[in-house]
Amino acid sequence: MNYCKRCLYPENHPLNLWIDEEGVCSGCRVHEEKYKIDWSAKEKELAELLNHYKERPGSSYDCVIPVSGTGDDFFVVDTIKNKFGLKPLLVTYNTHFNTKVGVRNLARLITELDCDHMYSTVGPDTVKEITRLTLQKIGDMYWHVLAGSATFPVQVATKLHIPLVIWGVNGWLDQVGMFSHHDRVEMTKKVRKEHALRRHDAETLIGGSDKVSDKDLQAFTYPSDEQLEKSRVRGLYLGNYVFWDSQKQIEDMIEKYGYETMEQERTFNHYESIYCWNNASVHDYVKFLKFGYGKVSDHASRDIRLKRMSREEGIELVKKYQDVKPQALNKFLQWVGLSEQQFMDYIEPFRDPELWRKEANGEWTLLDSIVNHADDEGVDPVRLEVNDPREYKLTGLMEEHSLDDDYILYGRAYMDEANYKAIEG
Repeated sequence: MNYCKRCLYPENHPLNLWIDEEGVCSGCRVHEEKYKIDWSAKEKELAELLNHYKERPGSSYDCVIPVSGTGDDFFVVDTIKNKFGLKPLLVTYNTHFNTKVGVRNLARLITELDCDHMYSTVGPDTVKEITRLTLQKIGDMYWHVLAGSATFPVQVATKLHIPLVIWGVNGWLDQVGMFSHHDRVEMTKKVRKEHALRRHDAETLIGGSDKVSDKDLQAFTYPSDEQLEKSRVRGLYLGNYVFWDSQKQIEDMIEKYGYETMEQERTFNHYESIYCWNNASVHDYVKFLKFGYGKVSDHASRDIRLKRMSREEGIELVKKYQDVKPQALNKFLQWVGLSEQQFMDYIEPFRDPELWRKEANGEWTLLDSIVNHADDEGVDPVRLEVNDPREYKLTGLMEEHSLDDDYILYGRAYMDEANYKAIEG
C-alpha cells in the first residue's frame, strides 16, 4: 500500500485521495492553503453573507444548526449566535448510542447557549433492523447515524422555511483534500449522497427487509428537488470561512462553557466522538477491518499537519491504538442481536484484499500498515517541523463513566447545579 510521506493516510482512504510525485497526499496539500488564506477577509465575506439571513420575515429562526453535543458544535453555535448575531434552531438526530458525557454536553450546549432545540428519534426496532441490513448490504453499522444526521436538519429547514443550514467543517476537504477552501463547496443533496453516504442513500435499502417499509425510511429520505427548490435551503460550512482547528476551538469551549472530555478506547483524542459509544469505537473498528487503518490515523494526521506532532510520534500512537478490539463491541452485538461471528461474516466481503489476507485457519492477517513505512525514502524532504506541541486535556467527569454503562436513548435536556446527571437528579 502507498502511504503519504507527510501524514499517515493510505492511498485506499474511503473518501478518496491522491498522492503526488513528492509522496504527499491531497489532504496535506489542501491543508497548506490554510496558511496562505486571508482569514479576516473570509470572515468579512461570511458576515456579509449571513446578514442576508438575519430576521427574515416568515420565520422565527435565521438558520438551522445540526448538533450532537460535540466541542465543535459548541464552537459553531457560539460563533453563529454570539459573534454574528443570528438566531439558530438547533436540531439533533438521535444516534441511539448516547453516552452519559454526550447527554450532559448536549444539555450543556442547549442551556449555556440558550437555544431552541428539536430532536429526532427513529423507533429503536426500526433502527436495529436498518443497522443489521446496512451491515449485511454495505458493511456499515453506522449508516443510520450518517444518513439521519445529514437528512433531519434539511427536513426541518424545508418544513419550517428556514433557508440556511450551517454545518461545521467539510470533512472531505479537511481529511483528503477533495475540494479547495477556495471552492466554497456547500452541503447539497448530491454531496450528501456521493460523499457522506458513499452513494448508499435510503433507496439502496428499499426491499432489503420485510421489516423496513418505505415509510420507515422517511427519516433518512432527503427532501425532493421540488421541495428544495421551493424552500431554497442552502448548507454552508463554517470551515470555509474560519481557520478550522478543532483542538484549539474545543479548548476554548472547555474554558468558556465547561465542555467535558473523556478517554476513548481506540484513539488518543479525548475531545471528539465522546457523545457516542460507537463512533470512535465499533464504527472505527469496522473501518480498520475493512481498510486497515482507524481514527487514530485521522487524528494523528491532522495533528501532523497542524505541526503539533511528528510523523514518528503519530506512528507510535497507531501502534498503540489501531489494533485494539473495543470492549464496546459486546454491547453493540447485544443491542443489534448478532453474534460476533455473524458480525465478522457481514464485514468479510468488504475487506480490502490489498491489505487483508484470510489464512487457512480462518484468521485474517493485515498485510501492510503505516507502521511499516516509518523510514520510507522521501519522508524527510516533505516533513513539517513541530512548532506547536499540544496535549489533549482530560477535564474530569461530573459523574462516573464505565464501559459497562448502557446506551442512553433519552437523557437530560437541560442542566443546572442541582440537575446535571445524564438521566437522573
